Amino acid sequence: MLKRYLLAPGPTPVPPEVLLKMAMPIIHHRAPDFIPVFEEVREGLKWLYQTENDVLILCSTGTGGMVGAVNNFFSPGEKVLTVNGGKFGERWTEICKTYGLDVREIEVEWGYAVKPEQVEDALKKEPDIKGVFVQASETSTGVYHDVKTLGEIVGRYEDTLFIVDAISGLVAHDLKTDEWGIDVMVGGSQKGVMLPPGLAFVSVSEKAWKKAEKSNCPKFYFDFLKERKKQKDNQTNFTSAVSLIIGLNEAIKLLKKEGLKNVFARHEKLAHATRESMKAIGLELFAKESPSNSVTAIVAPEGIDGQKIYKTLREKYGVTAAGGQGKAKGKIFRIAHLGYADVFDVIVAVTAVEMALKNLGYPLQLGKAVAVAEEILMGEG
Repeated sequence: MLKRYLLAPGPTPVPPEVLLKMAMPIIHHRAPDFIPVFEEVREGLKWLYQTENDVLILCSTGTGGMVGAVNNFFSPGEKVLTVNGGKFGERWTEICKTYGLDVREIEVEWGYAVKPEQVEDALKKEPDIKGVFVQASETSTGVYHDVKTLGEIVGRYEDTLFIVDAISGLVAHDLKTDEWGIDVMVGGSQKGVMLPPGLAFVSVSEKAWKKAEKSNCPKFYFDFLKERKKQKDNQTNFTSAVSLIIGLNEAIKLLKKEGLKNVFARHEKLAHATRESMKAIGLELFAKESPSNSVTAIVAPEGIDGQKIYKTLREKYGVTAAGGQGKAKGKIFRIAHLGYADVFDVIVAVTAVEMALKNLGYPLQLGKAVAVAEEILMGEG
């Protein structure tokens, strides 16, 4: 028997309480008994997003939310600025170009965070830029961008929206939507929110809604103005993902019980233990600065393919982590500590990495990384 452990940055494990709620007999998405569930979820998402704004619920992956964040607030030919520091930064650029936007791109070396002054300089040079797109946590590199400072910079421009992909950053990081001036923030169900894939969440500021009224990009399914109108009546514009939304309601209750401050502290501690344990056995972090609390990206030792490490973890030890993406494929492997994760998820991950590397010929003392992780995880706070 090989027991399976899911330690990837999406999908992530789902709590049994959530699974049980989703296993209940399905109800109709237009039935009266679904309306109070949807209403509770809408309020719960505002709590999670730390916002008074609308948070739309979409039946899609996070990428669907990203598409909606582009085609609902801009028109072909408008200038926008994208931060490309990884595979998902690339995605912002690709989506914007698909809808005919005039894209200015800040290319950031993978493993590094964008410098706020780069965005500041770009906006000073071209103040007619209508939107700035960035990741909170760049999942492909394990880097966290300074969303707070970027929000302060973009907020100085009255006609410029600040759009954040928080698909892997939400829950793991303290993202203050309103306080930091985030106009549009995208989340996804299969990450920190502890659900299966299938839902996207998008918060929208009043500033962004005014832009939505002027947008003439083509849209049908992802029409946020129509969704806003429908969701104010606690219905979705098209068929609701009923079971996922019921599960979402339960997941938010679990997070509320823990408390946001404790949720953020837990993710920070798990991430710190993972990073330090990897360094203890001579491994290098791919994030050279500002590491994410969602996922740790680790450089594969010289002479060992990162994909081989990922494959060994999965096939020999039952641990599904993640390999590298794009230009990082074969060079890194990634371990998530996101959502329904706790002390012993990290212990399992660190132990499995030690065993996999030993199996692949990397010289290390078994237990060294685990000991470092244990000391950190046993510490107060």
